[in-house]
This record gives sequence, structure tokens and C-alpha cells, in this order.
Amino acid sequence: MGILVGVVKEQYPGERRVAVVPLSIAALVRCGAELLIERGAGSEAGFTDAEYEHKGARLATRAEVFAGATVLLMVRTAGADPEGSRAALPLLRAGEVVIGLGEPLANPEPYRDLSAAYVTSFSLELLPRITRAQSMDVLSSMATIAGYKAVLLAADALPRMFPMLMTAAGTVAAARVLVIGAGVAGLQAIATARRLGAVVSGYDVRPAVKEQVESLGARFVTLDLETAAAQDQGGYAKALGEDFYRRQREQMAEVIARHDVVITTAAIPGQRAPILVTREMVVGMAPGSVIVDLAAERGGNCELTRPGETVVEHQVAILAPLNLPSTIPYHASQMYSRNITTFLCHLIKGGELVVDTTDEITRETLVTHQGRVAHHRIQQALGLPETPAETALNQTR
Repeated sequence: MGILVGVVKEQYPGERRVAVVPLSIAALVRCGAELLIERGAGSEAGFTDAEYEHKGARLATRAEVFAGATVLLMVRTAGADPEGSRAALPLLRAGEVVIGLGEPLANPEPYRDLSAAYVTSFSLELLPRITRAQSMDVLSSMATIAGYKAVLLAADALPRMFPMLMTAAGTVAAARVLVIGAGVAGLQAIATARRLGAVVSGYDVRPAVKEQVESLGARFVTLDLETAAAQDQGGYAKALGEDFYRRQREQMAEVIARHDVVITTAAIPGQRAPILVTREMVVGMAPGSVIVDLAAERGGNCELTRPGETVVEHQVAILAPLNLPSTIPYHASQMYSRNITTFLCHLIKGGELVVDTTDEITRETLVTHQGRVAHHRIQQALGLPETPAETALNQTR
């Protein structure tokens, strides 16, 4: 018998994704795993119990999955669903392994309880930006969906059409779209807006992404700013200080005023999103313009953003959607499933799940293990003594 992997129905309000889709079961079996899935776990994403059974999974109740599984694969764990994590804690056994999106930098407190319960947990947000980890990169997968959906929301809210049209009733001018932040979400937003026929511009503090923006047919906006320190060693955007953001806002106001749609995507892992669009900038936009703030879950890039709401200020609609990937649950689950399956297979060696902290991928995603918080950044966040990961742990289950 292989490692018994459990998948349960997500409990977070509005969460429609499922951690594993039927197509991933064959890959799990090849890695030495068997799947035990809660009945109805994939129903909201469009995957039936019959499909899971047909691919070889066993159906069970939620309690049976928690009681029987060695490894639990979830979409939201710990800090990403604090109430659900507290409710599940009595069901978890010492040594059980939980893998998913856990928001450990933004909400580390639930990891105290997981460590006290001797639960081993991995958070996929912490994956290092290295070549070996690309096929496991859940954040990029979900950002792809968010960038795509943001443009659809903007097009729906804008009282104009995106493409230029020449009709018997005259010529319709193309909408002008500005995407701030050229990470995965931003690049997907640029590509989608271009496919809909808009005239698109892109801005990012990292000049190195100019070629990527232009390759999608957008114009790259250049500001007179020093941006050499805009990216950390892991490839993520860095916070650059209030003086930088003040000068950025001053120059950005004129750029924003020329656009009908602004999509913002700038987020710093574990920190509040920087304010890039001020109240004054919103006032300077044409009536009927639209802002879609993809950083709403981190407080928002727009000063007037209200997370989870759509507000109209100075005749400008400001959309602040939360958990956009869950609004396209079929493909979001499909992409997530491939990522988390690849990650789990990385941990399985010779039919056993191995926590090898000499491996960068394992070490950087491991949050709790053997009764302690194991990740140095989470130790800092919780005010715990910083202890390095063991260099030759190689513990197996």
C-alpha cells in the first residue's frame, strides 16, 4: 500500500477550488500514493465523485479522510483559512502532513497550534523562484487566472467597448488600458486586454520586464526613478520605501489620467500592498473609468479600495475582487492540482515521504515539523528564537 493522500472539501466561504482533480490521480499513483477524497470535494469546481472513482480514488466522509490520510492536500490551510484550521485541528494527528496555501507570512499565528500538535505543514507560497520549482509554482498559476479575469471584469464595468470598430454608425475608438505590475498576473492582463482589442500600456518598477511587456504588444511606461533594488534574490518584488513610492505617484498621475482602465497588481509577500493610485489620481481620471485592484487582499494599490467591494468615487468604478481564481474553479483547480501533485511527488522518495531540509524546495516551504516552527521567516514573525533548519534531517514517514 502506498502513501494515503487525503483531499477534503474546502470550507473557506466562497472557495470553490479543489486541491486535486481526477486527472492528477494517475500521477499520484505513479509516485507511490493512493487517494482518499471527501464526497463532493470537487463538485463546485465541476468534478464529480464518479470521475474520481473512475480514476481510482476512494470516496469517504470528511472525518474518515482526516483519520486515514498520511498527507492532506488542500487549497487553503492554516493562515489562509484560520477558522477552518481551528476546526480541523482536533482531527489532525501527530506526524500528519498538510500541504497547501497557508499565508504564513501574512497570518502566522495558526502555525503555533500546528507545531504544538506536531503536524508537519508546507506552505506553497514560500516556494523559491528557481528552475526546479517552476512546475510547482502555485502563485504563478493562480496569478494567471486572476490577471485574465481582471480584464473581463474591467471590460464588463467599462461603459465603452475595448476594440476599435469601424461601423456604419462611425468609428469606435479603442479603450486605453494601463496595467501596473508586470508579474504573471500583469502580463496575463496585458495579453487578455490586447486580445480584446484595447490599446495597452504596462508599467513595472523592474526595467528588466520591459521586453516581456513589449513582446505582448503593449507599450512600456518608463518613469524617472531609481529601480535597481526593486527585486529580491528570490525574484519577488521588494518594498522600496515611502520616498520612492511618493515620487512614483507624482509621475504616475499624468499617465493614469490618459487611460480608461487601470489594473493594479503590485503586491509584496507578507506585507501591505503599496499605494500606487491616490485619491487625486482617481479624481483626474475621466468619468466612467475603471480601476481593478488585484492587490485588494493585501489592502489594495488604490487609496480608495475597499477589499471585496466595488465602489464608485468621482464617477470612477473601483473594483476590489477577492479570490479571483475561485471564480474560475475548473481551470484554477486543474492548474493547482498539477502544481501540488508535482510538489508532493518531489517529497516522496522510495515510497516514503521524506522531509529533507538539505533540499532548497523542501526547506523553504516547510513551516512546522516535529513540534516546532521550522521556517526562519515565520519564527521572526512569531517572535520565536531563530533556529536554522537541520542540515541533515532526512526524517521519513
